[in-house]
Amino acid sequence: MKKIISIVLIVVLATSVLTGCVGNEKRPSKEVYTQKDNLDFNFSVDPETFTFEVESNGTTEKASEPLEKMKVSNLKDDGDNISWTYAEQNLDIDIEKKDKYVDITVKSNKDEENMFSWPKVKGNGYLLPLNQGKYIPSDDSVWKYYLNEEKMKVIESFSMQFFAVDKDEYSLVYIIKNPYNNKIAFDTKKNIEFTFNHEFPSINQQKECGFRIYLTKKNPVHVAKTYKNYLIEQGDFKSLKEKAEENNNIEKLYGAPHIYFWDRTVISEENIQWAKLKSSFPDKLKLWIQELLATKVEDGAELAAAYEDLNNYDYVDKYTKNRIVKSLSAVMQLKEFYNTEVFTKEDKEIQKLINKKIDKLNPVELIELNKRLLKSELGNVVDPIEKWADANTIDVIKDMKHSGLANLWIGLDDWQEGFIKPELVIEAENQGYLIGTYDSYHSIHEPGKEQWETAKFKDTSLFEEATVTNKDGRKIEGFQGVGRKLNPTLAMPSVKERVTSILNTGLPFNSWFLDTDGTGEIFDDYSPEHTTTEAEDVQARIKRMEYLQKEWGMVVGTEGGNDFANKTIAFAHGIETPSFSWMDEDMGKNKESNYYVGRYYSSTGGVPELFSKQIPVKDKYKKLFLDSNYTIPLYKLVYNNSVITTYWWGWGTLKIADEIENRMLYEVLYNVPPLYHIDKYEWKKYKDTIINHSKVWSSFSKKAIKEEMTDYKILSDDRLVQMTEYGKSLSVVANFSESEFAVQGEKVPGKSVLIIDGNSKTIYTPEK
Repeated sequence: MKKIISIVLIVVLATSVLTGCVGNEKRPSKEVYTQKDNLDFNFSVDPETFTFEVESNGTTEKASEPLEKMKVSNLKDDGDNISWTYAEQNLDIDIEKKDKYVDITVKSNKDEENMFSWPKVKGNGYLLPLNQGKYIPSDDSVWKYYLNEEKMKVIESFSMQFFAVDKDEYSLVYIIKNPYNNKIAFDTKKNIEFTFNHEFPSINQQKECGFRIYLTKKNPVHVAKTYKNYLIEQGDFKSLKEKAEENNNIEKLYGAPHIYFWDRTVISEENIQWAKLKSSFPDKLKLWIQELLATKVEDGAELAAAYEDLNNYDYVDKYTKNRIVKSLSAVMQLKEFYNTEVFTKEDKEIQKLINKKIDKLNPVELIELNKRLLKSELGNVVDPIEKWADANTIDVIKDMKHSGLANLWIGLDDWQEGFIKPELVIEAENQGYLIGTYDSYHSIHEPGKEQWETAKFKDTSLFEEATVTNKDGRKIEGFQGVGRKLNPTLAMPSVKERVTSILNTGLPFNSWFLDTDGTGEIFDDYSPEHTTTEAEDVQARIKRMEYLQKEWGMVVGTEGGNDFANKTIAFAHGIETPSFSWMDEDMGKNKESNYYVGRYYSSTGGVPELFSKQIPVKDKYKKLFLDSNYTIPLYKLVYNNSVITTYWWGWGTLKIADEIENRMLYEVLYNVPPLYHIDKYEWKKYKDTIINHSKVWSSFSKKAIKEEMTDYKILSDDRLVQMTEYGKSLSVVANFSESEFAVQGEKVPGKSVLIIDGNSKTIYTPEK
C-alpha cells in the first residue's frame, strides 16, 4: 500500500495538468444544412502522458488514455494556446481552444522517418465510418474476433476521416486533420480499444497531423452532422445539385437502378438457321475457325470441338449452339480473322475496310469487317448483320424502358462489349439511360504477359519506369499479386490515350467507372526517379476523375467512394457492401462449398456465375457486413445529396439468397440504388422482381436524392425497426423483423417499409 501511494505522489508532483474551456458560439455555415449543437466542455491535459480529459455537465471522461511517460520541455500556457515539446521524440504539441472544439496539432521537427501514437481510445462503443458506417459495442464478441490485432490503414478502411466514441453521457468526435499515413491498431484482449498511429515519412515535407475533438449527444446524427459541418466549413462538400449544374446528365442517376449488362456475343443463337448451318458450312471456313480457336483463344480447344459435334449429330443441342456462338464471337474479334484463302467474296464495304489496312482499323471497324466476312461465306444461313445479337442486347434495353424503368445506370464489364455491339450503347443513350464502361489504372502487367485488358498499356516503358516502390526498395504487387502498382502521377498520358482511343470509335458513352480510385488504396512511392507521397497519389487520382468529368462530360463513378473523391464523383460502388469473399476459402476458392461465390465464367457469354449464382452467407459475415443491428448511416447522413452509393458489384441485390428482402428494405431506408447483373436470360428470370421493386424505390429515391438525410432513429429495442428522414417531409420506417410494428397510426407488417411523403403514407412489402 505504501508503494502505491508513493507512486501516486510522484505522478502528482511531476505532472503539470493544464486546463481549458470550450464554448458554444455559433458559426455561420456556407450551406443551409442541418445544424446540431455540439456540447460545451472543459478539458485538461497531462503533458507527460498526453492523457486528455474532457468534462461536460459534471461528467468527466478520457479522450485519450495515458501513454508511457515522456520528458516534457518548452511548456507554454498562453491562455488559448497550450504547447510543449517531446525532445526525445522530436515532436512539438500544440493545443488551441476554439469555439466548439479543441484543435490538437502534432508536428515532427526532424527530417527522418518519425511516428507518433495518439489518441489511445476506450469507450462503451464506437461509431466508425467502415463503409456506410458501423456502431460497434466495445464488448461485442463478433467484432472483438474480427478486430483482434487488426491494423487498419485509415484512408483505405474509413469512408470518411473521423471516428467517434460513445462514453456514458455523450460521444466524442475526432476529426482527422491530415488523412495520410494513418493507421488504427485495435486491442481486443479485454473490450475493444484502439490507438491511432501517424507516420511522418522521410519523403513527405508535411510534418503535421492532429485532430479536432468535439462533444455531441449520443446520437449518430449529431456525430455525422458535426463532420458534415466541418466539410462545409473547409469548402470540401459539393451537392449533386451543384454537380448537375455542371453536367445535367447526373440527373439521370436520380431514381436509377444500377445494372451491369453482360453480352459478348457478336452473333446470337437466334441469328443462325441451324439446320442449314450443318449442311452449308464451308470446310475452309470451319477449319480456319478451329485453327484460330486453338492458337488465339483462351480455352479455345473446347469451343473448337463443337464443330465436330455439329457434324456428328442430327440435332444441334443447346450446349453445341452455345459453344458455336461463343467461338464465332471470339474469332470475329481477332485481327487475324481475315484470310484471303478463306474469304474470297469481297463486296464494296469489305473492300473499303480492307483498303484502310487491318492494323489501322479501330476495334469497331475490325469487328464490322469480320462480321461482313463471315456473312459473305455463310450467306442466308445467318441473318443480315444489322440484326446480329439484337435479341441479346437492343431488345432487352427496349424492354427495360417499355417495362417502366425510366432511369438506369448501365455499366459494361469493359469497353470491348461496346466495340462488339455499338448499337447497344447507342440504344441505351437514345433511351435516356446512362451507360459507361469499367476502367482501371491501378495495376500494370509485364508487357506481353497481360492477364486483363486494363493492365495493358501502349507505353511499355511504364512497367519499369512508373511503378510504385515501397520504403524497403521492393516493387508493390498489383491486384491479386499479379504485376505491379502503377504510380498515378505518371499515368495521365496513358489515361488520355486510352480514353480518347475508345471514344474516337464513336461510342456515345456518357458515364465512366474507375476501379479502385475511390478506395483509398494509395501509396508513398520511394522510387528515386519519381518519389511520390500519398497526398500526391490521391491528387493524381482526382485529376483523372476530373479529366473524364470536365474534358469528356462523363458522369463519373468509382469503386469505394471514400470521401476525398466526393467533389468529383457522382456515384460509388462498395460503400454499402464491400468485397469480402476473399476473407473465407469457402466463398473464394472451395468450389464444392455452398458458400462459393462462383466462377468468372458464363457458358452463354452473358452474366458470369460470380454474379448470377445465388448463395447463402455465413452468419459471422452477415453480422459484419449486412446486419442492421450494427449498420448506421454515417455516410448517408453526410453525403446522401452528394454521392449516390450502392454495393460492390459482387454483392448485388439478388446475390445473397436469404437476404434479398432485407436488402430491398435497406435500399428504401437508406436510399440505395438496387444493383443487378443482367443478360437476356437474367432479365427474363428476374424481370418482375426488378420492375415491381423499382416502381416503389425509384419514385421514392427521385425525391430523397435531392434532400439531405436529416434524421435516423432506432424505433425498437431489438434495433430491427429503424427510421430515416430526408428533408422535412419525407421519411421511411423499415421493419426488418418478422412481426408487425405500430408507428404513426400505421401497422407496418414484418419485412416491410412505411414511406411517409407529406400527408401520403405507403406500405411496401418486397417480394423476390
